[in-house]
Amino acid sequence: MERYSHLVAAGRKLLVYVPPSYRTAPDTRYPVAYVQDGGELFDSCVNQLEHLFRQGKLQETIFVGVASPNRNDDYTPWPAEALQEGKPSFGGGGRAYVDELADIVKPYIDGIYRTLPEAGHTAIIGGSLGGLVAMFAGYWRPDAFGRLGLLSPSLWYDGALRYVEEQPALASSLRVFMSVGSCEGMYKQNAQRHMVPHTKRAYAAWMSKDEDGGHANRLRFIVSDGDTHDLLSMARRLPEALAWLFPSGRAEERSAQAALADAAIERMTYTIPGTDQWVMRAARTGREYRIYTYVPPGPPPGQGYPVLYSLDGNASFGSLAEAMRLQARPPHGFEPGIVVGIGYDSDEPIVSERRFYDYTEKADPAKLPERPNRAAWPETGGADGFLAFIEEELKPAMERRFPIDRERQSLFGHSLGGWFALHALAERPEAFSAYIAGSPSIWWNGSAILDRLPHALRRLQESAGLSGMALYIGMGADEKPSMKADAERLHALLQPCRAGGLRLHYRAFEGEGHVSVVHPMISDMLRFTMRREGERAWS
Repeated sequence: MERYSHLVAAGRKLLVYVPPSYRTAPDTRYPVAYVQDGGELFDSCVNQLEHLFRQGKLQETIFVGVASPNRNDDYTPWPAEALQEGKPSFGGGGRAYVDELADIVKPYIDGIYRTLPEAGHTAIIGGSLGGLVAMFAGYWRPDAFGRLGLLSPSLWYDGALRYVEEQPALASSLRVFMSVGSCEGMYKQNAQRHMVPHTKRAYAAWMSKDEDGGHANRLRFIVSDGDTHDLLSMARRLPEALAWLFPSGRAEERSAQAALADAAIERMTYTIPGTDQWVMRAARTGREYRIYTYVPPGPPPGQGYPVLYSLDGNASFGSLAEAMRLQARPPHGFEPGIVVGIGYDSDEPIVSERRFYDYTEKADPAKLPERPNRAAWPETGGADGFLAFIEEELKPAMERRFPIDRERQSLFGHSLGGWFALHALAERPEAFSAYIAGSPSIWWNGSAILDRLPHALRRLQESAGLSGMALYIGMGADEKPSMKADAERLHALLQPCRAGGLRLHYRAFEGEGHVSVVHPMISDMLRFTMRREGERAWS
């Protein structure tokens, strides 16, 4: 079996190692160490690390080697002149690099592997300039990296020691291992000759700011007698660094774990593996959305993940994520994809006021029926701004986090969300390869979509064709007769578009109403959007 997985996140190559028990202990989660220079530190001593893992002397850890095409830029905190004439200068792109690790690479790895995602279980480790940027990560992003492995960090770098001495104390949440060889820089004539004394002064500066007396338990510093500034010396320190950063079997840790277990007996929160959520604010409108994501386990497909974007994420995301998780299991499942739920900051499944605005075009009140409770209609007409948010902000954000197959992206909406899916197909047909309209509210705005959508697709068919485009319409057989009649009429109006390449499917689910149809429709639409190449095509 291949020891490493080779992945790419945001264009950056990653070398991923999982420990021996990862494949035999499916309920176990692991700490993660992000290692600079493509992981050469752990690659050079991986046999020894595995031996220590199996002996129980080191906590089993996932290693992620992060490649850098220009370490002089990625690993330096600010620009500086080259040490020698003719050598490249230092670009100072370290902050952007650390943010990329924290905001893109780490969420990507946490979404694929069974990690312990908290900062206290996440290390950033590097040697030389890689150790320098790992140190700055502790200042810049302690929210993401709570463990620092600084192996011969390049504290000779212009201004680095001054920064350490002038900054406040390191965050008390950090745990730090730092080492330097006693012979490092001894034959240098440039700034690198300060390697050992500057490293010692940095440690002294940290200890001098020890206000709570806890630094001795959080910082470990070693001057390794006779060691030089090279991979061999640094790799020898890696097991010791890991033992300090991720201690195994300590009594106080066992007590803490026991306390957590006791608390869990009283209250356990269920989460779907592989899921995450965050809040995004639309740049155009200022409206906020709760974004839910499910990412399948294991490496992504060669062309990237197919993606299903779902409206009413508060109501639909959990069901879609569980269905994807179950039905994409090999060897007979369809190709796994990412599920993205677009919802709102609410515990309610349907956030009526918000969705009425986002999922509709401005309507003439005279063309709207009276609401069942006779209340006034909420503010409407935000569909174009909402569609722009999805296309111009949300989708690019997903592409920064994960490898995405742009040719296989689908949009699902139900009821007014179904109308929005039809509207998106008419306005931006190139945005998605498949549109799923569940029980679409075709009646909205005097059923204008019945004229607008066929016209838009005919126009597209005449110019560029409809090949690769798909529309799924699902209904409950027990829904209002007018709802079913509208859907059937739209299906009939779009029949001529089949000749231009449109993949069109309509299904009415027996015994299902307007709300209950969503769950039986999920499996059908997943097959429609996620089927493998060569499997049965839909009629």
